[in-house]
Amino acid sequence: MSTVLLKNFSELNFDRKEILTYMGCKEADGEINALLDSCINEVKCKLSYKACYCELKVDILDDICDFGLFKVRSSSLAQYLNGCKKTVVFAATVGVLLDRLIAKYSKISPSRAFALNAIGVQQIEKLCDMFCDSIEKGASKKFRFSAGYGDLPLETQKDIFNILDCSKKIGLTLNNSLVMSPSKSVTAFLRID
Repeated sequence: MSTVLLKNFSELNFDRKEILTYMGCKEADGEINALLDSCINEVKCKLSYKACYCELKVDILDDICDFGLFKVRSSSLAQYLNGCKKTVVFAATVGVLLDRLIAKYSKISPSRAFALNAIGVQQIEKLCDMFCDSIEKGASKKFRFSAGYGDLPLETQKDIFNILDCSKKIGLTLNNSLVMSPSKSVTAFLRID
């Protein structure tokens, strides 16, 4: 079995333009800017940026990707990984406290919950980008590839969680409906050339 490694990141930048895009806003007026300022101030010390990952060997035969520890049938993943130098599988999360804030505010301030959700999406995307950039600097990497994309079955999440031991390593769990908790989390494959 491959060694599972951990990476922690310090506070990430909050990209207001990207957050507004996730909120469906082209421009922000004074009220929306004030809401964003307040939400960012509330969450910036509550997010934790964690990832766990390992390198996997992959053998590809037609549309079967054999990782040794598990196999998956996906022509889109096989095409993505075919001929790569290395494959990294990872899980990343910004932590559970954001979910708690969103749940709290969804009852008392839906607009605040909506803004917090958009902030969480922007932050997990930024975390994944930073993680991918930190792996084997200077190597050519393609976009990350997650379960549910193309014809890669969502059930692949179970194998990823088993290999990475996400619950123990970064506090990330997967329920029977294949929903991750904390919700602002990602699992993916990364091709390195």
